[in-house]
Amino acid sequence: MTTQAEKAQTLARLHAAPEILRVVNVWDAVSARAVAALPETRAIATAGHAIAATFGYPDGEIPLDITLDMLGRIVEAAGDLPVTSDLDGGYGDAGETVRRAIGKGVVGANVEDRLRPLDEAVADVDAIVAAGAAEGVPFVLNARTDAFVRAGKRPVEESIADAIERGRAYLAAGADLVFVPGILDADITRRLVEGIGERKISVIGLPGALTAGEYEALGVARVSYGPLPQRVALTALQDVAADLYRDGVIPASTRALN
Repeated sequence: MTTQAEKAQTLARLHAAPEILRVVNVWDAVSARAVAALPETRAIATAGHAIAATFGYPDGEIPLDITLDMLGRIVEAAGDLPVTSDLDGGYGDAGETVRRAIGKGVVGANVEDRLRPLDEAVADVDAIVAAGAAEGVPFVLNARTDAFVRAGKRPVEESIADAIERGRAYLAAGADLVFVPGILDADITRRLVEGIGERKISVIGLPGALTAGEYEALGVARVSYGPLPQRVALTALQDVAADLYRDGVIPASTRALN
């Protein structure tokens, strides 16, 4: 069995590699097993939005205990693969939340800054790094800045400058990566990489975003897909249900993945 510390080290190496790390987000044990079974899978990432939806909660409103229970199930389903989690805004105590997540076998996380004052957000990074050290796990923090997704109507130049300032501060406090969600074009991505660092940026592959290969060429370390894989799965479910109501049949190509 690979130890938890070794899994964390593996995740850190994957982020530092020249090849972009592609993580397809999962939301429960069976989705984790399905993704983990693919030979291309190097790590498992959870989607907080998708886990919340699974239990009928809006994004960001699921109780921590429910999230932690599901994280433990996903870690078990993932086997020797490192699991990085979505811990929303840290649930009011980022260090303690990460400590509990480590207890479930998680080795990395996204934690949102929600554009709180920079000193408060940096204090959360400090607390997360300290929690990992106390638990003997080199926890891989993908520190998320909402400089774009919570930008409102401010000019994009201000969002770029804000993301760079926050990103540098989070890295200086011990974060491994800076997650900048939003639809980032090539010019914005290039400027963020120049301002924050090569292989130090994490992005999300939303509809309309660049491809993973294009982000890789610009120096991005990681791309994830948030709740989109669950939406694809639910679209397929709804489509096959509609077909069955029209007297259709289950497609013969269906694989027994459960």
